[in-house]
Amino acid sequence: MPTIDLSPVRQQFPALSMVDAGRMPVFFDGPGGTQVPRRVIDAISHYLAYTNANHGGPFRTSRESDALLEAAHQAMADFLNARSAREIVMGPNMTTLTFQFSRSIGQSLAAGDEIIITRLDHDANRAPWQSMIEKGVIIREVDFDPTECSLRLDELAGYLNPRTRVVAVGYASNIVGSINPIPKIAQMAHSVGAWLWVDAVHYAPHGPIDVQALGCDFLVCSAYKFFGPHAGVVWGREDLLERLPSYKVRPAGNRPPDKFETGTQNHEAQAGMLAGIEYLADLGEKFGSPFAEDFPGFQGRRRKLKQAMATIQVYERNLFEHFVGGLLAIPGLNFYGLQDPSRFNQRTPTAAFNLAGRSPRYVAEELGKRGIYVWAGNFYALAFTEWLGLEKTGGVVRAGLVHYNTHEEVDYCLKCLRELK
Repeated sequence: MPTIDLSPVRQQFPALSMVDAGRMPVFFDGPGGTQVPRRVIDAISHYLAYTNANHGGPFRTSRESDALLEAAHQAMADFLNARSAREIVMGPNMTTLTFQFSRSIGQSLAAGDEIIITRLDHDANRAPWQSMIEKGVIIREVDFDPTECSLRLDELAGYLNPRTRVVAVGYASNIVGSINPIPKIAQMAHSVGAWLWVDAVHYAPHGPIDVQALGCDFLVCSAYKFFGPHAGVVWGREDLLERLPSYKVRPAGNRPPDKFETGTQNHEAQAGMLAGIEYLADLGEKFGSPFAEDFPGFQGRRRKLKQAMATIQVYERNLFEHFVGGLLAIPGLNFYGLQDPSRFNQRTPTAAFNLAGRSPRYVAEELGKRGIYVWAGNFYALAFTEWLGLEKTGGVVRAGLVHYNTHEEVDYCLKCLRELK
């Protein structure tokens, strides 16, 4: 089984060597944004110091800047296994991009058309589509099983009909980590001629993403969730990006991605995004080839990225199994979502829980005093906490693991939770 030598990995993240509460902090706040390796910081600084120029100039810094932006688009295409870098649209964040694209898609919608969303999703994959109600579009909401926190596919199937235009789902829940079967949902959506929009923000740091194998039509993610800076990305099938109208100034290009990348982009963030993907590719090269036979046809950086994310996935699942086992042994702890380790391939290593008699905010603050960084609240998955009646009591405590976390950190967190109880 592949393993990760965490010593050289952790040394690349400056934040992991800080001191808080008399010890190095435990970053279990990854679902809200991961830490970044030194090369990401250096890439952003280098861009601003030596390559800072606007697009299309006839001089060195502008040419170098344009080449870097092209490289960032290609790197993102490799990360998602897109057919072309033209299918990659950059923007400020997933929320803004989803609102932008919902408006473009909405131009072709009419009263009586239908969009399906879910109560398992972040509000950024709900509110943009709900705004289409003003056009007379009907919004259908799919529930989730309250015990396993898995999507009700039978209910989704019941909502699909010839008037369904868009199905918007998350690849994984950002509050409980439940992974949705995207290839199956894509087949269901396409059976009635609907497009599938996938929010992969939460899933991206935890496993390989192959948009061609998933069968979706659009997929959105944010680099700050997978070891990069604050920037968002939309992948869309090139034929659909060509067809969709865009809101832009007249001098902007008329083909994707230019027609959707309005105004001057955040060049330094794209430099950092490129460095973050190169970090992952380098990990894949260092991990060796225990998964090589699983990736026929993948070469170069795409193969290294597949290798890295597959190895990360196995490491995180083993670590999460240890974490969940410890959580379930704490009296009075209420754990949400799948608990069976044999099914952890259906969730990311994100734990949502509550301690009896303690508010989520209290637990997060007390852990913070001990140098353990976790979140408390609804994390914009408002429909989830409302549906389970958790909103009025402060939501849940959320602790998320990524590949730079260790067994020692998990044990320390469990120890502190037992003391709080």
